[in-house]
Amino acid sequence: MTASSLAAPASRPPLGWLPAPLRAAVATVLLLLNTLWWCALLFALAIVRLLLPWTAVRRVLDPWLNRVATAWIAGNSGWMRLTQRTAWDVQGIDGLAYRGWYLVVANHQSWVDIFVLQHLLNRRIPMLKFFLKQQLIWVPVMGLAWWALDFPFMRRHSESELLKHPEKRLEDVEATRRACAKFALVPTSVMNFVEGTRFTPAKHAAQHSRYRHLLKPKAGGLAMAMNALGERFDALLDVTIVYPDGAPTFGQFLRGDVRRIVVRAQRLPIPHELAHGDYVADSRYRKKVQRWLLELWHRKDAQIGELLAAAGVVSAGAAALLAVDDSGEAESAGDT
Repeated sequence: MTASSLAAPASRPPLGWLPAPLRAAVATVLLLLNTLWWCALLFALAIVRLLLPWTAVRRVLDPWLNRVATAWIAGNSGWMRLTQRTAWDVQGIDGLAYRGWYLVVANHQSWVDIFVLQHLLNRRIPMLKFFLKQQLIWVPVMGLAWWALDFPFMRRHSESELLKHPEKRLEDVEATRRACAKFALVPTSVMNFVEGTRFTPAKHAAQHSRYRHLLKPKAGGLAMAMNALGERFDALLDVTIVYPDGAPTFGQFLRGDVRRIVVRAQRLPIPHELAHGDYVADSRYRKKVQRWLLELWHRKDAQIGELLAAAGVVSAGAAALLAVDDSGEAESAGDT
């Protein structure tokens, strides 16, 4: 099965005969070995870049750092093919440009989403650079790898904290601008899970989300990336991920228990008027970005419903939301 296959049926992988616990053990060992091998080279290059902090050096080393990370992703795809019995239904990833800049958004349900995106988009577009929570820098090995690859770390202050200390709102703005200034040097795909967290029925209910299958989107990170890179972005790549049998845990993924994954991607233009603006200070610009994202999110919610209906299932969010709220109350995308 290739990444561009449409409705590729599940085939028995070479290690599919192993019991699920053994498949998980093999997948875990291969993931660890692959990670340690490539991270050793990644850290060596990152140390050289740290000791020689000049733009000319960065222009030379950053593509090599990205090549190392791309090789790590390819290694992960290798052990996935050895152990996974997944039927992939993928559309919209052909014809993308590897030498370009993309702003990528996707719905978020599981840690597996990251492996899905990397597996399908590796070497089709430049390497994905994710917006990460600040706490993830402490993840052993991978935290340093993300730092070496210039992933933006966001503090994500609570609304109550921002009310007490409004100046902290600028911390993420500055972190995004620093990261995007580096991204401007080499082709990059800036990835943002705009919901800000993984979808769960409990989070969906707590938000009183008007969407059936999604949490409310947050426009801040998206807008700051557009502000920093402006018209450098060639397009927005909107990716929708659906697990017809339910969002898997990472353990289920390693066991090879994910039966079906449906992915739809579409390349969309970024409106010219959104490529420049001050999301923090300009309320009119902020509302334009939020309105654009809300329209995108409504279409994505409908698309997920159609894909689930075609698979004969409904999401937990749709089951909880028995009727759409017709109160006419205004909806707003969040800031961060």
